[in-house]
Amino acid sequence: MSNVVVLDNGGGLLKAGHAGDDDPTTVIPNCLYRPLSSKKFIHPSPLFPSSTATEDLTSAAVRRPIDRGYLINPDLQRDIWSHLFSTHLKISPPSSTLLLTEPLFALPSIQRAADELVFEDFGFKSLHVADPAKLVHIYEANRQPHGLAATAQCSLVVDCGFSFTHATPVYQNVALSYAAKRIDLGGKALTNYLKELVSYRSVNVMDQSFIIDDVKEKLCFVSDDVAHDLQIARRRGKDNLMRCTYVLPDGVTHTKGFVKDEKEAERYKMLSLENIEDHGDSGERVQDRKKSDLNKNEFDLTNERFLVPEMLFHPVDLGLNQAGLAECIVRAVNACSSLLHPVLYESIILTGGSTLFPRFAERLELELRPLIPEDYHLKIITQEDPILGVWRGGSFLASSPEFEGTCVTKAEYEELGSARCRLKFAHGKV
Repeated sequence: MSNVVVLDNGGGLLKAGHAGDDDPTTVIPNCLYRPLSSKKFIHPSPLFPSSTATEDLTSAAVRRPIDRGYLINPDLQRDIWSHLFSTHLKISPPSSTLLLTEPLFALPSIQRAADELVFEDFGFKSLHVADPAKLVHIYEANRQPHGLAATAQCSLVVDCGFSFTHATPVYQNVALSYAAKRIDLGGKALTNYLKELVSYRSVNVMDQSFIIDDVKEKLCFVSDDVAHDLQIARRRGKDNLMRCTYVLPDGVTHTKGFVKDEKEAERYKMLSLENIEDHGDSGERVQDRKKSDLNKNEFDLTNERFLVPEMLFHPVDLGLNQAGLAECIVRAVNACSSLLHPVLYESIILTGGSTLFPRFAERLELELRPLIPEDYHLKIITQEDPILGVWRGGSFLASSPEFEGTCVTKAEYEELGSARCRLKFAHGKV
């Protein structure tokens, strides 16, 4: 099927390109922002294939069309899509088919709003809506044709994205929505928590969403042993392997923040449980605190680096009444037939930007192993690029011969309406 546009409409990033391609044509933040130097909201620069953004995003105001994973502002989304289709993809919607991603559990009103955007505002020829878990499974099964996900046609997709975390069993290319479990924690919540920690301890950065996003991506990691790492983080001077410094943009010599010493930021990798020692007084030196206070253009991070990703594994420790990631996975598996349990535990696929934290898969395995039967094998698969995994699955699906038969045409939409057409995506007929 020619001229198919694949659009992974994420809450944080928007990935768009043409069916059959290995990578999307462009990746842009799914938002509009207004820098201090501008009086109006503008479109962000693409992050892929190469980021050439030079804007000063210090204290930039942000407007997003998606909240908690769902479309809440169709007018804003229309503006962003219009810029995407005309400037980056350079396509004509009336002569194109759209494959659009949509998370599970979307309300009918949200689905209707998306359909109206596609057919009434842009006039696409036809539409296929797919959930991300299904596309990740398809991509992984075709990337490793001899793997368990392909041979058993079964996997458990753990999607830790911008707005939420889903654990979704997939069987024969169909997401088992009745067994899917959700945690209302994602990259956005982690960034907000890091903003609060840094603002309380060092510098007020509550308005610096883009900058703290960069801090999180460059400096945060998942701890294998939180109690041990907390002891390390309390040490003084060079014995504190967690300490590193991030330099804020000054708007003159540099418009982006950066890590002051890359080697210092990597020292935590030298940690081992065998070399823990009692270093006596673990308090921070007064002169160190004064130095940090006097220089407001930079701040130090210590235990914040691993306490922020810890939210995903133990949200209860922070007062959030939600299950951790390992428990969420176990609940999703237990909601399926017992015959599928061994296969699901042996084909757990990680996707989403929040799985990029160093040691994420290793920590998840440590958390999961005590919760599952001893005779079950446990295998966690990490994708080549967790951010692009959903889009690549969509690209493969949209280039398959049977894809055209699963689409809803504009004529069908106008005749039957949104609700009836949605049945075709699940059952193959209206």
